[in-house]
Amino acid sequence: MMHSIELINLTKNYPKLKGYKDLLLHPFKKQYLPALQDVNLTIEEGSFYGLLGPNGAGKSTLIKILSTLVLPTSGRALVNGFDVIQQQKQVRRSIGLVVNDERSFYWRLTGRQNLSFFAHLNNLSGAEKDKRIHEVLHITEMEKDADRMFSDYSTGMKQRIAIARGLLCDPSIIFLAEPTRSLDPLSAKHLRKFIKDEIIYRHNRTAFVATNNLHEAEDLCTHIAIIQNGAIKSCGPIEKI
Repeated sequence: MMHSIELINLTKNYPKLKGYKDLLLHPFKKQYLPALQDVNLTIEEGSFYGLLGPNGAGKSTLIKILSTLVLPTSGRALVNGFDVIQQQKQVRRSIGLVVNDERSFYWRLTGRQNLSFFAHLNNLSGAEKDKRIHEVLHITEMEKDADRMFSDYSTGMKQRIAIARGLLCDPSIIFLAEPTRSLDPLSAKHLRKFIKDEIIYRHNRTAFVATNNLHEAEDLCTHIAIIQNGAIKSCGPIEKI
């Protein structure tokens, strides 16, 4: 079985902001905050992998590195066999990123217009763009509401449009950052089932979800990695962990 994601001693350090005292006493001394520490992880093709940990554990940093949004300090990360530093374009063409940040959408545009804008950013145009937008709206069951203003959407509908955006390039790997945050328990349950049944298994995609919700990880994932203070503490099939 192929590896969709492979992490080898992946490390990320962020520069630490200095206080006035440190600036005066040690103006040239650099200090760093470790976000990831020698992370080693292998994710097989077709698996639904969960990254479980508290806020500040390094989940978002890891997804940003795998999405080529942040460069690692050291180590290697391969996505679909492509290096996230040396082969960023190939990585981006093969992944979809779903974040629940509503500010990343244009509230005065409709759902369809938002998708059209992001399709252009992904180098989709003409008939191909229209086809993909129609397909992702159908997959996410947002066809009837596609021409409503984004500002009028419920939280659950905004999450579905975020998923639709992540599917525009028909990715083989999809990254989900806390997909059910801010949803009520019933809506979260329905969205988890929708993600698992319609987005992943029906289309045989590899999924990597970051969450601090143990119930969500148990409900969605086939495999799980527990991360704390930037280090993987345990990983494996969900039933063993």
